[in-house]
Amino acid sequence: MELGVVGLPNVGKSTLFNAITKAGAESANYPFCTIEPNVGIVAVPDHRLDVLGELYHTQKITHASLKFVDIAGLVKGASKGEGLGNRFLASIRECEAIVHVVRCFEDANITHVDGSIDPIRDIETINLELSLSDLESLNNRLEKAEKRKKQGDKEASFEIEVLNKLKVYLNDGKPARLAKLTSEEQEFANSLFLITTKPVIYACNIAESDISKPEDQIPNVVKVKEYAKAENAEVLVISAKVEQELTELEPEEREMFLEDLGLKESGLDRIIKIGYKTLGQISFLTAGEKEVRAWTITKGSKAPKAAGKIHTDFEKGFIKAEVVPYQTLVDCGGYVKAKEKGKVRIEGKEYIVEDGDVMLFRFNV
Repeated sequence: MELGVVGLPNVGKSTLFNAITKAGAESANYPFCTIEPNVGIVAVPDHRLDVLGELYHTQKITHASLKFVDIAGLVKGASKGEGLGNRFLASIRECEAIVHVVRCFEDANITHVDGSIDPIRDIETINLELSLSDLESLNNRLEKAEKRKKQGDKEASFEIEVLNKLKVYLNDGKPARLAKLTSEEQEFANSLFLITTKPVIYACNIAESDISKPEDQIPNVVKVKEYAKAENAEVLVISAKVEQELTELEPEEREMFLEDLGLKESGLDRIIKIGYKTLGQISFLTAGEKEVRAWTITKGSKAPKAAGKIHTDFEKGFIKAEVVPYQTLVDCGGYVKAKEKGKVRIEGKEYIVEDGDVMLFRFNV
């Protein structure tokens, strides 16, 4: 999975990126500090791997990974080339989802490009620029479809209808993902690779002093949640400053610090969980003495597709899968005992993989 971290300049975007990836992207109190996209790849926390590692006395533990791309701050007019313009927009098109960092804290020492704190205005600034960029792309596609229709292309009429539906939303500065489409229309819309069809997670960056407050007592967070609700988007409340402090602590100190703040988990853990949920991802596991590993697949995937994540030959020559749920395996004390108790199932090509399935594939090529 690849998540693009975006936002206006000086909202705490790069500070948050640094904290969650420890990639060391430069962070400073002026616009366009981030010019080239910074990329950080992080291991997806999964305690199940450690448990299986001990159970199998494994030589290696490999976590699933998540890529974060920190993209230069956007300003009004980016779709027309203002600021870093199209360099920003080209980077975001390659991401699967967007983490939109919104400034919800006051700090006189950190400038704001518009001179005041207003999270909804900031969100709409970026949404408008993304919509304008998509609108330009859509108009180009529409022009070509009109020509094909005149030439007798039967599919062109369908495409024109969908393009015009999307255009209504983009003309209003609204994201294309809000358009009401049939499954067939949605499939075509996805092929357009519009920025505003990508799912969004709004990350409310709050002050360290607000971290222990109930979210409904932070006015700016309440505003963002109301806005996101209309889009059916996820909201994450986080303090980039706190996350930065967490990276400087040892594991035991980190847990104590989180406990003192009344937090059960770090912002990275929460971002990953929301990212998986937003993109409909789950993990299945493989385990043995050589390696214990987590593999990310789309929820609803069948066994051969999961096998293909390990190697294409596994999918091509798929015969069957031996499956045991993680907790069942642990409760039985290992694979051999689970098999003796009849807890290991044999599944075929139509089996839909569940999160936490420990799988062993049989194939023949």
